[in-house]
Amino acid sequence: MDQTSQVTGRPYSEIEENGYKIREFSQDTSSFEFVWHRDKEDRIVEAIGKTDWKFQLDNEVPKEINRIFIPKETYHRLIKGSGNLKVKIKEVIGIENIRNNTESK
Repeated sequence: MDQTSQVTGRPYSEIEENGYKIREFSQDTSSFEFVWHRDKEDRIVEAIGKTDWKFQLDNEVPKEINRIFIPKETYHRLIKGSGNLKVKIKEVIGIENIRNNTESK
């Protein structure tokens, strides 16, 4: 189901595809829309294509968006770059040591 940002009130549009959430963030969205927040599930986020947008976990410096593990209930945010950002998200449950597996790639 395609959910646009106008319908959801969120700063992205989203579709589900092959067990992934595909989200697209528009370059036209104000930087103020990208707020610190937490999610209820662990997740892996991968950029689709090259981007200069950044990702920041609480108490860490911003980093490039390649393949990132986000632990549940951990504050994080996006930092807007140029162009649109498209990512695929996989929510994961009960997988141990996933952070080490994703950061080494």
